[in-house]
Amino acid sequence: MALALSLSACSPPLRRTRRAGFRTSCSIFANPAQRAKRKLLELISEEDRGLRTQKDPKKRDEIVNAIESMTVIGRSSITTDDSLSATWRLLWTTEKEQLFIIEKAGLFGTTAGDVLQVIDVNKRILNNVITFPPDGVFFVRSDIDIASPQRVNFRFNSAVLRGKNWELPLPPFGKGWFENVYMDGEIRVAKDIRGDYLIVDRAPYNWTESFV
Repeated sequence: MALALSLSACSPPLRRTRRAGFRTSCSIFANPAQRAKRKLLELISEEDRGLRTQKDPKKRDEIVNAIESMTVIGRSSITTDDSLSATWRLLWTTEKEQLFIIEKAGLFGTTAGDVLQVIDVNKRILNNVITFPPDGVFFVRSDIDIASPQRVNFRFNSAVLRGKNWELPLPPFGKGWFENVYMDGEIRVAKDIRGDYLIVDRAPYNWTESFV
């Protein structure tokens, strides 16, 4: 996982030099972006995608402050170009609807699997996906427009709850925007119109509707 890689990434072990003992290029010598990113990933690593954070306002404030640091680092970057096209996997969020579904999946005799955002900038589509292994999925289809170097407008156009041999279409609902305040080759950090936060990594696979 990108999360695990980010937390463990470091230079080789300490090396003794001829002059002054040991030398390393690990965390204390990392650039500000690397340090801020490492801190953010450490803060969310035990938060169960945000479920635990809901009951810990102090931890939430710590994470939001870390996100604001990432916002400063990413403020002049373009985060709505072709590199936004990917299958993104949820690491942490404050979005209550998603967290409710994740938490209550057990009431339906299942557990929530990967929670995804599948984005294709060129086709102007976004699918929000919650998987329920082995055969279930809930996904919401959206159209998107690139509004600025960091802002994406979206409009929901349909939703589907699907099992192995059945499908329940649901009506579309709502529109809004989100801003990708930071993005690199591993993670993306976003804030939306309601003030909710989202941290995702690039999934090791590409999700399509043919998965279910």
